[in-house]
Amino acid sequence: MTIKDYILENYADIDDVVFADEFDDAIIGFSPNDWRVVYSREKCINILMVRDEMPEEEAMDYLEYNTFNTYTGDKTPIWVEEFKW
Repeated sequence: MTIKDYILENYADIDDVVFADEFDDAIIGFSPNDWRVVYSREKCINILMVRDEMPEEEAMDYLEYNTFNTYTGDKTPIWVEEFKW
């Protein structure tokens, strides 16, 4: 079971939650207070670097412009920086 499947099974159906296409492997959590999916920015960048063979800076620029700063309504995903202590 993926994290996306878990969210859909335990919290909502597909109409209640906004997922970012092609970034399911970057999901790290879910905010049940406002029904928003939480994604790792670093994992999204790594997905583009591997899948699309983008250099890191290009992947960061692409995601900043096309994904991280896009508003899709009240259920817009949350994009977080993960800190590893």
